Amino acid sequence: MGELTIEEGGFLLINKPIRWTSFDVVKKLRNLSRIKKIGHAGTLDPLATGLLIICYGKYTKKIESMQAQEKGYEGSFELGKTTPSFDLETAIDAEYPVNHITSQFLEEKLDQFRGDIKQVPPQFSAVKVNGKRAYEHARNGKKIELKIRDTHISKFEVDHSSFPTLKFKIQCAKGTYIRSLARDLGYALESGAYMSSLTRTSIGDYLLSDAVQISDIQDTEDFFKFARQLSS
Repeated sequence: MGELTIEEGGFLLINKPIRWTSFDVVKKLRNLSRIKKIGHAGTLDPLATGLLIICYGKYTKKIESMQAQEKGYEGSFELGKTTPSFDLETAIDAEYPVNHITSQFLEEKLDQFRGDIKQVPPQFSAVKVNGKRAYEHARNGKKIELKIRDTHISKFEVDHSSFPTLKFKIQCAKGTYIRSLARDLGYALESGAYMSSLTRTSIGDYLLSDAVQISDIQDTEDFFKFARQLSS
């Protein structure tokens, strides 16, 4: 394939660093490449790491179809404690017993979260309510009502060898909130839980192992060196 151009457009697979917002990545790449028309195909929370697809030029029209693909995640839940944000953005606000959670009890409850499920997004999320992101309301101390959503989890595997830390692997549909899954699993286990780490490992057929670091891109030449186009 010949050299890619701004007019043709393309995409990059980026490994988002922790504490960067998805827009931080977009902004950085705009500045480095001097390309204005750039967007990402699926938000990652600031405390999450992993695969972020960046589209530019004509490929920004493909964002919707790219982010609609199934996503893969790995990470960890901490049982017996909760936080208002369901992750480490906020401090622990309550503790619960975990001694009653056996391997059998855990597996029985996990089965409730496989296949078609319903969930409510976290208060600390990017869902728009009355023109603002939900997290903006939450950070101002306002609790808002968020609608129940339908989603699908095709794979939910858990390693409990480090109990009460649960290491998980999840494959799920667009719009699934892993932090909400932590909250709901905690409830189901008659305890509490929050998400202590999260990495997105795949989006459709695109893999984190093929992604590049932001630090690998220093200028426009680097940007185009790592840019791709879909196979015809």
